[in-house]
Amino acid sequence: MPIVNRERYEELLTRAKAGKYAYPAINCVNTETINAALEGFAKAKSDGIIQFSTGAGEFASGSIKNMALGTIALAEFAHRVAAHYDVNIILHTDHCVPEKVGKFLIPLIEETERRRAAGLSNLFSSHMFDGSELPLKENMKTAVELLTRCQKSDMLLEVEAGVVGGEEDGINNENTPAEKLYTTPEDMVAVYEALSGVKGARYMFAATFGNVHGVYKPGNVKLRPEILKHGQAAVVAKHGQEAHFDLVFHGGSGSSEAEIKETLEYGVIKMNVDTDTQYAYTRPIVDYMMKNYDGVLKIDGEVGNKKIYDPRAYLKVGRANMAERVVQACKDLNSTGKSMGR
Repeated sequence: MPIVNRERYEELLTRAKAGKYAYPAINCVNTETINAALEGFAKAKSDGIIQFSTGAGEFASGSIKNMALGTIALAEFAHRVAAHYDVNIILHTDHCVPEKVGKFLIPLIEETERRRAAGLSNLFSSHMFDGSELPLKENMKTAVELLTRCQKSDMLLEVEAGVVGGEEDGINNENTPAEKLYTTPEDMVAVYEALSGVKGARYMFAATFGNVHGVYKPGNVKLRPEILKHGQAAVVAKHGQEAHFDLVFHGGSGSSEAEIKETLEYGVIKMNVDTDTQYAYTRPIVDYMMKNYDGVLKIDGEVGNKKIYDPRAYLKVGRANMAERVVQACKDLNSTGKSMGR
């Protein structure tokens, strides 16, 4: 079983919450970044999450520019390679805004439905619907529809209420009013009441507490993790301990270790890692090009050095460094050494 099934997925989330650790969710855009994530998780002896955004799917499809097609191709590769590692891998999709549901989420859900009808395992473990741009009632209406459909195919759904600031993958919230960057306790109660209507379904909730996508120097992003604490308390007070959310931390680049650790106390079981791993992948490639300038280029009529400009030579240094950043993410989230094994 290369990608975790529903039963194992729920067990992983339950163990993480009880143990107060979270799984890094690594955004990947090609086979090399998938390999980097897998190598990092294996080295850290941590289970983990590989996820694809709409932009990654479009990029992976080349000039066809079909985000669903590219994502399916990346997922099929991840299935094949993940089967050779001894850690559990959750396969997930990242932010899908309402306008892209029809050309991204629905085709991916349909692909899993086709696989199941043929007796094959799910293509994905879970998906994310980001309806945070909508009024909450409308957001939850679509979320309930998607959760109901995911539930039928033994998949989980991640939802978001409140807005993550900054810009990522073409989603620009840089001018969002400050008050919208914080999910209120009332909103958290409303999310639970809407989604709990889908009997037997399990979901993850990306509540916002000042998170900002992108990269910032420490101290520039003003996180308020206590918002998660107050929101969880409000939900539990009204609906009991079973209402306690599995929370997701978006926009964590530049966060202090203390802030990250604090969110784990309040039920965060997944943290997205994208900006930092992008840089970790690109930085050594830049270094390679600068140090091997006369080898990667045919300068002044020379022939260059094929061993140097072979893409495998420089892509593997990026992959290795990104894998180390994944190891660091596991350490930050306390998941190191906690793999349940296959």
